[in-house]
Amino acid sequence: MTQSVNDHTNEVREGGRIYALASRIFPLFRSITGEGVRQTLAVLNESLADCGVQFAITEVPTGTKVFDWTVPKEWRIREAYIADEKGHHVIDIKEHNLHVLGYATSVDCIVPLKELRQYVYTQEDQPDVIPYVTSYYKERFGFCMSQNQLDALPEGDYRMVIDSELFDGSMTIADLVLPGDSDEEILITSYTCHPSMANNECSGPALLTELVRYVCSMEKRRYTYRFVLNPETIGAITYLSTHRAHLQSHVKAGVVLSCVGDDRAYSIIHTKYADTFTDRTLAAVLADRPGVHAYSFLDRGSDERQYNAPGIDLPVVAFCRTRHGVYPEYHTSADNLDLVSPRGFQGAFDVMKEWIDGLEHNAYYRTTVLCEPQLGKRGLYPTESKKNSYGGVKTMMALIAYADGKNDLFDISRLVHAPVRALLPIVEELCAHGLMERL
Repeated sequence: MTQSVNDHTNEVREGGRIYALASRIFPLFRSITGEGVRQTLAVLNESLADCGVQFAITEVPTGTKVFDWTVPKEWRIREAYIADEKGHHVIDIKEHNLHVLGYATSVDCIVPLKELRQYVYTQEDQPDVIPYVTSYYKERFGFCMSQNQLDALPEGDYRMVIDSELFDGSMTIADLVLPGDSDEEILITSYTCHPSMANNECSGPALLTELVRYVCSMEKRRYTYRFVLNPETIGAITYLSTHRAHLQSHVKAGVVLSCVGDDRAYSIIHTKYADTFTDRTLAAVLADRPGVHAYSFLDRGSDERQYNAPGIDLPVVAFCRTRHGVYPEYHTSADNLDLVSPRGFQGAFDVMKEWIDGLEHNAYYRTTVLCEPQLGKRGLYPTESKKNSYGGVKTMMALIAYADGKNDLFDISRLVHAPVRALLPIVEELCAHGLMERL
């Protein structure tokens, strides 16, 4: 059946909900600190009201030492624009919040076009887009616009106005822990610091929030789930500075969600040595999907850097649709709501749901009878033997063959070339018939 990306049928039910949430937080003016982050978290908490859970909000004061870093001053911006000699606003953050350099200091002066160009950032190889540029740790001011717009400006004088301030405030971090039967934890994290970029910002927190909803819906949880939202880099460093010992002793597996809303690809960025439980299990879930790209840790770019840093060494990979830095819209105004879709979000949700379901049911399995079991007398095998009658039980027979106590569910998935989602109901059925046991 043909279906558009805006079709909110069951096939994209979660995807539609994620897209709607991403659309709500898209306009908010985020940076690594400030009201935009707080507003974003308020929207995410509001969306979880019917689940009875909320992200806990922590404010970390300016000047706090976090490992080798220091929490910066908070940034507040009220307006930013460039006006021509007639007072017309050539650019204005009210029209697009990428028009100002992130963390820009205040300015109010009139300059000729030649001097103005010194303070304007463009993306020359993509002349139609506004680039995303920041200066968090060195004070400066500046503006961003498309190269075509800058080239079209006539000679004359221009007024540059930025009304902003850097002050002793705080940085905002959020987490939410859903306890399970075990105190072993599954860590799922994303970031809340980029303004108005749909895939490279809004997609991660929106998908993470839907995963909170899914984990809440479980009747029983094997693992404890920890969901973390923080400003990229400095936020992850700050969270690790206060939670390192706990995370190192409790985290079984973890994933950073980034750029998860497009529908072009699936990507995993492995840990430093690509040898953790997380590497193996998420790779198994992705194995049967089209367009999968596996990247080494050398291609890292988000908070997987911090979780794998020396002395931290947590089993955390990054999961993306198209990896950050690869798609042309990345860090530009072209990373808008047209780039992401309910169908793209649904694909990302399905991967994470299958991974979570696999983790919850993962075990080493062993058949309980010697030699090949007689499936027919249990109604598990066709009673008529003819050409093509075997296909429906091929996966079951393959699973039985490798259920020798040496392989867990993800190993078997890899060995028999069958996705975890296909194996789970078969395992349940074989266990129900007493033909398989969980070790």
